[in-house]
Amino acid sequence: MSTAAPRSLADQLRSWSDQELAHLVGRRPDLAVPAPQDSTQLASRAAARPSVLRILDQLDLLELTVLEAAVVLGAGARSDEVVGVVRADPEPARAALDELRAVALLWGTDDDLRPLSVLPDVLGPLAAGTREAVRRDSDDVRAALAAVSDAARALLDHVEGHGLVGTVEHADRVVTPERARTPVEELLAHGLLVATDARHVAVPPDVAIVLRGGRTTREDVGTPPPLATAERSARLVDSAAAGAAVELVQRVELLLESWGAAPPGVLRTGGLGVRDLKAAAALLGTDDAGAALVCEVAASAHLLAMGEGEDGAAVWLPTDAFDLWRSRPTAQQWADLAAAWLALPRAAGLVRTRDAKDRPRNALGDGLDRPWLPRDRRDLLAALGELRPGEVLAATTGPPSLAALLEWRRPRRPAERRSLLADVLEEAAVLGVTALGGLSAAGRGLLAGDPADALAPLIPDPVDHILLQADLTAVAPGPLEHELAMRLATVADVESRGGATVYRFDAQTVRRAFDAGWSAQEVQSFIAESSRTPVPQPLVYLIDDVARRFGTVRVGSATAFLRSDDEQALTELVHDPRAAALRLRRIAPTVVVTDAPTDVLMTRLRELGVAPVLEAADGTVRVARRAGLRAATPRAGRGEAVAQVREAARVSAVVRAVRAGDRAVAARPVGEAPGSASPAAVLALLRDAVEASRTVWIGYTDNHGSVSERVVEPRRVDGGWLTAYDSRADDERAFALHRITAVRPL
Repeated sequence: MSTAAPRSLADQLRSWSDQELAHLVGRRPDLAVPAPQDSTQLASRAAARPSVLRILDQLDLLELTVLEAAVVLGAGARSDEVVGVVRADPEPARAALDELRAVALLWGTDDDLRPLSVLPDVLGPLAAGTREAVRRDSDDVRAALAAVSDAARALLDHVEGHGLVGTVEHADRVVTPERARTPVEELLAHGLLVATDARHVAVPPDVAIVLRGGRTTREDVGTPPPLATAERSARLVDSAAAGAAVELVQRVELLLESWGAAPPGVLRTGGLGVRDLKAAAALLGTDDAGAALVCEVAASAHLLAMGEGEDGAAVWLPTDAFDLWRSRPTAQQWADLAAAWLALPRAAGLVRTRDAKDRPRNALGDGLDRPWLPRDRRDLLAALGELRPGEVLAATTGPPSLAALLEWRRPRRPAERRSLLADVLEEAAVLGVTALGGLSAAGRGLLAGDPADALAPLIPDPVDHILLQADLTAVAPGPLEHELAMRLATVADVESRGGATVYRFDAQTVRRAFDAGWSAQEVQSFIAESSRTPVPQPLVYLIDDVARRFGTVRVGSATAFLRSDDEQALTELVHDPRAAALRLRRIAPTVVVTDAPTDVLMTRLRELGVAPVLEAADGTVRVARRAGLRAATPRAGRGEAVAQVREAARVSAVVRAVRAGDRAVAARPVGEAPGSASPAAVLALLRDAVEASRTVWIGYTDNHGSVSERVVEPRRVDGGWLTAYDSRADDERAFALHRITAVRPL
């Protein structure tokens, strides 16, 4: 950083190197939208209150304290003085001071530091006190302290220890020390308190520093709070995390496969209904919060989106990308989900709560967006990543110590961000990013941008078989191969998950396979071929029994008719009160007709416990495999690597634009007003520049009437246009000749 004494912040920015400007724009990206015209405009934005508030929110406690000390000491303070009043080791305090200068909150030289004028209004009460107080020597302050009574000193210590601000009855009463009747009047008379208004008083900064032993704080601010840790095998942490990761992938696949066949509706206000969320939780074997997290992560990974159901209504559907995703290896599937969670700007932990207007927050709905959550997740994982392998957070004291560390790193974090810390920790454990209080190998890979390779060795190879048991269950002794898992899910339901998954067969699941187009022989062959144990007799009886009853009632489209060789079954159906809405009418011993649509009739009959099949016009049975519905895949966001490249290119373009603007200002004709050159003179100068390949300065008025200054290299003049290389845009551009107000060769 330059040591020359600048006249202003803009003057200092002009003297910075390209690397220093790039660092500034990288830390304060709001300064570059849109790209500033020159260093003067960049300095103006850097000193604006909204931009200052944004960068203050990114500072840690040490940086904020050093900045506050610089404001308290005032313009013209030396770097050594600022570091000397901060209760921290000099080396980290000086590094913090250098960073504050690098982000343009302070400017000037080591012997003449200048804080931005807006800082006293946006920092804490110590800096705010510089507006009312008159700076005094520390000896004068000590003399005043010695002159007050014990009661006044006790009151002063109380106010100083509780935020430097107090409330009194009459702060505007002016008295001399001799006529002071109360401790407050005594302190006001000696200048140890100052009145901020009629009812409030504050401890002046010079008094606070003396009371705090010559420092701006009583506590050491240079050392981050330590984490409370315990010993835990790294292998155990990684194994537990891998189990959670596999379970997450299974839950996402199970939920989306289910919603592809029977999608839940979208609420009128957007989001997922409470009943649908509870049904999802029951399906996944988790609570409402866990189901909400699965929904939000799936949507963030572009596997779930709003689509159109068979009746045209808005429903939640798996996307086209879901079919490609579930064909990938488990480690890559998890990597996609984990990366989506890390970048997710929504707080799933707020589902089922109410907002400030007492409106419910629903999963996939409005009211959950928190743009700062991705940064907070990275901060939390980065803090856990600093622990050595084999070290994890202590069970009880670990989370509070982590909260204290994050509080030190971001003191201006809003209260809501602190309250969501526990939710983020829980989500990380559910996803397998953390386990048992420690960051897993997969979590470290996620931060490094390579999570799949870190998780793959921890996932057991998929198995190609199941173990049938006599109680109509089957045990999968590990993660199943994808095709086997999908086919098994057609004929059985998951009963429990864990190291081994238990599936249960019943009449409903077997009939579901028949509805999907399987024959009884296909069901029995699949089960026998997939099992390493013999098929138990109760399961054979179950399949045969369902097959014997399946298709005994056939539905046609005449508006609709029912035909069955079982006359007794038709008789019971016609007289069933629950079938009254179908308006069934018997026209023959084995035939019943209705005016209900075929799809409505089929659905209602299944609800009544009948297992109908469709009959074609030629009398054959038509059982088709129904394809799940899909929604269009939302446009995917850019990857982390692409985003970093684009950010670097953007920062480089901004630095280039500022440099070009500074050159244009430096080349401005002295004493020449814009528009003073005649069109003929402009044209002649530009043609000369083209012939001589000379760089020129131009004044240019855009479509909005704004006048800008450019340094360009003319290429050609033709048809009322100047084509020239614009160093600000780093590209060739066309300029209308009638809008060029002045030209000056460089």
